[in-house]
Amino acid sequence: MENIFEWKRLLFNDLPVKFLFEVIFRTVIMFIIVLLTLRFAGKRGVKQLSVFEVVIIISLGSAAGDPMFYEDVGLIPAATVFVIILFMYRTITWLLAKSKRFENFMEGKIQCIIEDGQFSIQNFEKEDLALDEFFAEMRLKSVEHLGQLRNAYMETNGDISVFFYEDKDVRYGLPIRPQLFNLKSTVIPKAGIYACTFCANTQRLEPTTGKCTVCGRNEWVEAINIRRIV
Repeated sequence: MENIFEWKRLLFNDLPVKFLFEVIFRTVIMFIIVLLTLRFAGKRGVKQLSVFEVVIIISLGSAAGDPMFYEDVGLIPAATVFVIILFMYRTITWLLAKSKRFENFMEGKIQCIIEDGQFSIQNFEKEDLALDEFFAEMRLKSVEHLGQLRNAYMETNGDISVFFYEDKDVRYGLPIRPQLFNLKSTVIPKAGIYACTFCANTQRLEPTTGKCTVCGRNEWVEAINIRRIV
């Protein structure tokens, strides 16, 4: 009977020792590819996990899984992958601590996406955040309209932090409850305060039509100034 513990096959699977150099090269390249892919996918793609945690999970999961199931994958090359990934992680962590520019590139910057109850359009679009997704998160925080918000920030981990106006300072704002927001129209049925559905700017309009003084769009919904109920 063939000996199941053939140590050369078990450790190297009949591969030459110099194959470890190829393993190192492959690991470095794939680590960088995964890291850059997740970086450019945006913060929302790795919400609640840092980019490095996601990369480590993906890389180590693959490195650990293959030698468990495939006899043509030796244990030594797999262990080498672990060592190289840890080295890359330590190196990048060191660079993050030493270089602010590298930290900003890898983790991004905190972006203000709501300023005084209105969208900071440039920052909002930069984060590639869907409007429905943003509204859903705000509703989960008991926000009924954007006039209740002094500021909202997209954090580097993809979370959205919000700061509220005091009740006495709540403004007219863009309603985010679907049954109100979906009443948007380009026609102004009656005089009143309306919110632009694109930038959340509020202004008083007369019947017929009107253009937003901030973004130039002409789709409106009647603004509300209800205080926040927690």
